[in-house]
Amino acid sequence: MLYPDSTKHEISIWYIRHSDSGDYTCRGQSSDSQSSENSDVVTLTVEIPKAVLSVSPQSWLTEGDSVTLNCEITDSSTDWTFSWYREILYRDYDDHIINSVVPLSDSSRGSGGSYTLNPTALNHTGVYMCSAKRGERRVFPTDDSNIQPLWITGESPPVSLIINPNRTQHFTDDSLSLSCEDQSNSTGWTVRRYTHSERVLDCSWWGSVTGSTCEISFLYTSYTGVYWCESGSGENSNPVNITVHDGDVILESPVHPVTEGHPLTLHCLYRYPKSSNLRADFYKDGSVLQTQTTGEMIIYNVSKSDEGFYHCKHPERGESLKSWVSVRASGPSGVEAPFSVLMLISSVVTASCICW
Repeated sequence: MLYPDSTKHEISIWYIRHSDSGDYTCRGQSSDSQSSENSDVVTLTVEIPKAVLSVSPQSWLTEGDSVTLNCEITDSSTDWTFSWYREILYRDYDDHIINSVVPLSDSSRGSGGSYTLNPTALNHTGVYMCSAKRGERRVFPTDDSNIQPLWITGESPPVSLIINPNRTQHFTDDSLSLSCEDQSNSTGWTVRRYTHSERVLDCSWWGSVTGSTCEISFLYTSYTGVYWCESGSGENSNPVNITVHDGDVILESPVHPVTEGHPLTLHCLYRYPKSSNLRADFYKDGSVLQTQTTGEMIIYNVSKSDEGFYHCKHPERGESLKSWVSVRASGPSGVEAPFSVLMLISSVVTASCICW
């Protein structure tokens, strides 16, 4: 209930909150305690300003690149102070894996609305968000922003994610094994997954864990996401984008980038039977490369121009989803140079702000 100043015909709400939204009426009362009828209803809607998070130049990066997270507010005011957060998983006292959002230790350096990582490192892989507040004596907070993942790949990660079957596209109902192959003395590697619907989850939520291996008995389309290995000390493998398809055709393409001058082999696989001896058309960036082949396409001397989105199609059984094939340059004396991989594109939802 509101208690306006009885000597005025108005009421002021000095610190407006979302909870103040609702229907309002008023009525008058005379000195002899007679009351008028209630007024017509007036609906007040209070919308909290929305923080919108974006990334520049992209969310998939090579170790050593620079990336900037930008946080913007949907209203027109300018005196906002921004805070930055990262989603983490930790093990509680009951040995359960818990998902939590924690502020970045150096969040204050992004108080102006931009948070830059330069240079990026493998342990910057993760999911980020921002929020903002306004006012000196009174604070007007926003809701947390949309989430923004960052995926960092490197030449020599301390651990590798091994996928069996070794491809990025898989059929629904198939099984999948994911294991962390350690190249350092780190212990406690676990497989983690990011999806738009579930965000970051440990393998124990969606698979069976044995040591550093995660076994999935039945794949669902909801398992499409980015997978990686992470240690208790925060070290990461290179992330891998895995797609689960409920159709009858998938593309078998390299999990990791192909080096210039090496062969690139693609297979079109069919659910029934699972073989590559059936004909297929292969496409790159939507254009046909080969038609009516035997289900296999080989580019014997791959170059940077062969980088792109590939898929295959059978005239009766349908077509696969698209997979990005990345090509990395050869360095001097055959040393493989750093590489770039698929940029994950995510939609951003904006909201309006009504100020009173």
